[in-house]
Amino acid sequence: MRNVKKTNNKGNSRTSLSFRMNVLFISIFVLFSMLIFRLGYLQIVKGEEYVRAIERTEEVAVNTSVPRGRIYDRYGRILVDNDPQNAITYTKFQSTSQEEMLEVAEKLAMLIEQPTKRVTLRDKQDFWILKNTEKAYAKVSKAEEKKIKEKHEDEKKAQAEIDQLVRDRITEEELAELTPFDLEVLAIYREMSSGYYLSPQIIKSENVSDEEFARVSERLYELPGVNTTTDWKRVKLSSLSVLGRTTVPSKGIPKSELNYYLARGYSRNDRVGESYFESQYEELLQGHKSVVKNITNKKGEVIDMITTFEGKPGNDLVTTIDIELQAAAEKIVEEKLLQLKSMGGSSLLDRAFFVMMNPNTGEILAMVGKKIEKDPETGKPYVIDYSYGTFTTAYEAGSTVKAATILMGYKEGVIKPGTVLIDQPIKLAGTKSKSSIFNRGGRIAMNDLTALERSSNSYMFQIAMKIGGVNYRYNMGLQLKEDVLKKMRNGYAEFGLGVNTGIDLPNEFAGFQGKMDTPGKILDLAIGQFDTYTPMQLVQYISTVANGGYRVQPRLLKEIREPSKDGKTLGPLIEEVQPKILNRISNTEEEINHVKQGLRRVYIGSQGTARAQFANAPFTAAGKTGTAEVVYYGPIREKFGTLTETVSHVGFAPFENPEVAYAVVIPWVTTNFSQYISHNNQIAREVLDVYFELKKKYASSKITDETVKKEILPPTTNEKIDEDTEEQVVNE
Repeated sequence: MRNVKKTNNKGNSRTSLSFRMNVLFISIFVLFSMLIFRLGYLQIVKGEEYVRAIERTEEVAVNTSVPRGRIYDRYGRILVDNDPQNAITYTKFQSTSQEEMLEVAEKLAMLIEQPTKRVTLRDKQDFWILKNTEKAYAKVSKAEEKKIKEKHEDEKKAQAEIDQLVRDRITEEELAELTPFDLEVLAIYREMSSGYYLSPQIIKSENVSDEEFARVSERLYELPGVNTTTDWKRVKLSSLSVLGRTTVPSKGIPKSELNYYLARGYSRNDRVGESYFESQYEELLQGHKSVVKNITNKKGEVIDMITTFEGKPGNDLVTTIDIELQAAAEKIVEEKLLQLKSMGGSSLLDRAFFVMMNPNTGEILAMVGKKIEKDPETGKPYVIDYSYGTFTTAYEAGSTVKAATILMGYKEGVIKPGTVLIDQPIKLAGTKSKSSIFNRGGRIAMNDLTALERSSNSYMFQIAMKIGGVNYRYNMGLQLKEDVLKKMRNGYAEFGLGVNTGIDLPNEFAGFQGKMDTPGKILDLAIGQFDTYTPMQLVQYISTVANGGYRVQPRLLKEIREPSKDGKTLGPLIEEVQPKILNRISNTEEEINHVKQGLRRVYIGSQGTARAQFANAPFTAAGKTGTAEVVYYGPIREKFGTLTETVSHVGFAPFENPEVAYAVVIPWVTTNFSQYISHNNQIAREVLDVYFELKKKYASSKITDETVKKEILPPTTNEKIDEDTEEQVVNE
C-alpha cells in the first residue's frame, strides 16, 4: 500500500492572504504618500502662484475715473485742472448676451440724447445684420458658404469672410431702413460692446444734462450693467502747448500705444497723456483705479461686487515755469514777431522763440514759441503757441556760438586768453573772401575779448584753421587735419550744441549736421552758419558758460506732491527733483571767466553789438548776439533755397552771480540784407526787465517757491481751454 503526503492548504491560504494584505497596505501607503507629497507641492511650491491666479480672476481693477493729478507753476498757480461732469457707464459680464445688451441700449436711448457722429458704415452694417440676422445671411448661398469653409481650415477665418461678404451685399436702401432712433441705439450699443468684461465703459460723459442723469438714475433697476457716476474732464488754464493734452474717453488710448497701456492695466477708453508734459509724466498724473472682487454664483453670474481698494487720485506736479513771466514773455515775443512781419522782406518769417532757465539748476522759467498761421478759409493770419518748437526745431545760430569757439581754441591749445590775431578778410584759393561785417577790407589787430565784443568772424575762422593744423596765408589752399570736423563738433557738444539737451519732454530734436563737401565749410561751422541748433540747446550752452562750465539738464518738473486735501494748500511733498549735471567742459575756471568778460563787453563795451539795448540796464548782464546768412528750408516749399537771415541772442544775468540764462531765435527774419534787425536784442532786454520786476513783486508779496508749505494761488488769467475742443473759453 502506497503512502500519500497530504498538502497543508490552510497554511498556504494564510501565507497568500498575508502577502496580498501587505501589498495592499504598501500600495495604500504609497498612494497616500503621493497624495500628501502632491498636496504639499501644491500648497508650498505652487501655493502663491495659484493664489495670484485666483486674485487675477476675482479682483479686477475698474475705471472709476479718479481725478488726474493737477499741474501747477512753480509758485502754486494752477495750470491744468479737472472739472467734474456727469457720466453714464455700462459694465458687461461674461454671461451678458448681445440681445440683452441691445435691449438695454434701446431703453437707454429713450432716456438720453446720444450723438451719432462717431457711427461708421461698418457699425451700421453690423447693426443691420444684428437686427435682420436671417435676412442678412440669406445673402450668402449654401454653395458659397460651403466653398468658403472648404477654403479655410480655421472656422473663425471662414466665418469672418462670410460676414464680410454679407456686409458687401447690404444695399444702401437697406441701410436707409435704420431710423434716427436706431442710429441712436447703435451709437449707445457700440460703446457698450467696445469695453472689456467687468470694466465700466463710458457711454456718455460729454454734455450729460442733469435731466438725463436723473432719468437714468431713477431707472437703474431696469438697466442691468448701467450706472451713473462722476467723470473728470481735463481743463487747461494756460495755452502753453508744452503742457500737453490728454485723450478723451471717446478716443481712449491711441492705437499706436494700445498694447503698452493695456499691459499696464489701462482700459481702452481711459484718458492718457497724449503729448509733451502730460505724456512724459503719465504714470505720475494717472490715478490708481479702484479694485473690486466679484462674487459669483454657481452659474458664474456676478451677484455682488466688493471694493477692496477705493482708488487714489493722481499725483499733483509742480512745474518749473513762472506762468506770469511766461505770459509776459509770450506777449513780448508775439509783438516783436508781428512788428517784423509788417516790415519789407519778411515773406519767409513765421516764427520766433525765447527760452529762459536757471543756469545752476536747469529749471525752465519760460519757454516761448510763437508761429504765424493762415486761416485756410479767410486767408487771415493768426498767431499760435509754438513752445514745443523750442526743442523740436533747429536753426543756424550765427555768432552766438563764438564764446564756445574761443573756449574750444583754449582747450585745443591754439590760442590762450589774450591772444591777438589780425581781423582781415579770409581769402582761400578758388573761393570768395569771407570777412567780419565791420571789416570788409582792412587789417585790425584784436584780442579774444574784442573779437567777442565786435563779433569778429575772421578771428573765429583763424581758430578753426589752427585747430585744423594750419595758419592763415592769403589765397592759400586749405588742407586740414582729417579729424578737425569731429574735434570741433565734439567741442560744441560739450556745451550741448548739436546733441540732445535731455529736457524732460518727448520728441526732442538734436539738429541737422551740414555736409562738409568743401574744407572751407569748417569756417562756417566756427561762426554758427553750418550745423543747426535748437533754442533749448542754445540756452543750455550759455548756461554752461554762466555757471562756470557745468552742462546742466534742462527740466520742467520741479516737485511731485500728493493731491491737495483741502484745495487751499498743495499736498505733502513726495519728491523734489534735483539738478542733474551732464558733463563739465574741458576748460579752466580762469578761461571761462575770461570769456565771460568778453560777453559782458558785448553789452556795455563801446563797440558792443548789444550796447544799444543793454548799456543803460539797471542790472548787470552779459551775452552774445548772432546773425546768420542762411538758405531757407521752411514750410513754403516753393521758396526752398532762398537766401535769408536768422537772428539770435544768448545771455545771462546778473553777471556776478547768474540767476537766469536765456536764448532768442528768430529764423528767416528777412531777405533784405541791408536792413538792420535788432528785435532779438530787444526781446532779451524786455523779458529781463520783466524778470527783475517780478522778482521785486514776489519779494514784496512774500510769494516764494519754497517747498515747505505752498498755498495754492489763483490762475493769472481767465482763459479756460477745454480738452475736448482745445478752444479758448473766457470766463465772464
